[in-house]
Amino acid sequence: MSSVSPDKRRKMESALSQLKKFTVVVADTGDFNAIDEYKPQDATTNPSLILAAAKMPEYQNLLDQAIKYGIAKGGTEEEQVANTMDKLFVSFGLEILKKVPGRVSTEVDARLSFDKDTMVTRALKLISLYEEAGIKKERVLIKLSSTWEGIQAGKELEEKHGVHCNMTLLFSFAQAVACAEAKVTLISPFVGRILDWHKENSDRKSFEPHEDPGVLSVTKIFNYYKKFGYSTVVMGASFRNTGEVKALAGCDLLTISPGLLAELSQDHSSITAMLSMDKAKACDLEKIHLDEKAFRWQHNEDRMAVEKLSDGIRKFAADAVKLETMIKEKMFNAKNGQ
Repeated sequence: MSSVSPDKRRKMESALSQLKKFTVVVADTGDFNAIDEYKPQDATTNPSLILAAAKMPEYQNLLDQAIKYGIAKGGTEEEQVANTMDKLFVSFGLEILKKVPGRVSTEVDARLSFDKDTMVTRALKLISLYEEAGIKKERVLIKLSSTWEGIQAGKELEEKHGVHCNMTLLFSFAQAVACAEAKVTLISPFVGRILDWHKENSDRKSFEPHEDPGVLSVTKIFNYYKKFGYSTVVMGASFRNTGEVKALAGCDLLTISPGLLAELSQDHSSITAMLSMDKAKACDLEKIHLDEKAFRWQHNEDRMAVEKLSDGIRKFAADAVKLETMIKEKMFNAKNGQ
């Protein structure tokens, strides 16, 4: 049997298989079928993904179980709906954890993005639901918006409760620095939404991967973290094309939608690590410290980040409201039919 050269073997391998050698691949979905197909290490969810999945016939049993739980817990209609929402998010997480060897990210309601104490309370409630189901908190990442309040909630959860956090809706370098200083476990800087903003707000409508503003943002954050030895890891998120994904090969983690995972699995081009510890150590970034005032000023100076953070919170909140409406209709129709 003839031996196959390393170059030829690489060409036979899919881009997805090659990427997994440099980076932990995470599925950005609430659809279990996609997780089965692409075998990611971890999975992330958010209100928009859960809303989409909850509309699928194959997941109605999870919605029904969550509603039964919410009704059984009692309280006001508002409390029943809130308990149902938490149970639904955790139910999806539990199913995902049956299919991935690593962790699942479960999001705290975006409407709490400016309420540190309630974010902490809600996060601990989600963790307790996982623990009741036999899942240790080490397998769960709590997703929080990267507002100042969200970052401080993450700091408290990590320090006082040993709860690992995933800071989401991250667009500015100031947000990334504050997250590192808070020693949260992981950040999810958004690549594609940064690209969207630049297309909408400049004359340029296309960017090569190496000059994509979202790719450049994540590269800078990765280099800063590695150069100065922060424990927080970087998970690039919100991709618009596989070029962005390939340009960030070597990043700690990348969370990728099923559509792009499918493209990468069919792509047999050669992948090399674009981000590395050596490159990070050689970069010319200087270390900075941000207290609340400095954070708010530096973040405010980045128009793109200010607009995309507020827009992202509004969109996740709107999808949470839609999910609540769907739950209310099913829940109170079910009650009336009893």
